[in-house]
Amino acid sequence: MDPLRELGKTLLLLAALLALVGAFFYFGGRLPFRLGRLPGDIVHKGEHTTFYFPLTTCILISVGLSALFLLLSRFRR
Repeated sequence: MDPLRELGKTLLLLAALLALVGAFFYFGGRLPFRLGRLPGDIVHKGEHTTFYFPLTTCILISVGLSALFLLLSRFRR
């Protein structure tokens, strides 16, 4: 296949992915759950510091990205 055609296809896929991420951030406040404030996220508030580790959010994002890359790899064959 033509290299420029492959580059165009890749750029279109990246643009679509970027548009989806942008829409998620734009409409994210209206969702019934807050990404980063899920049950299982660890928050420790000290006297002068706050430690925050979004464990559940990280797992959810990891599963979503793994599913996305699996679908993309199946379409590339």
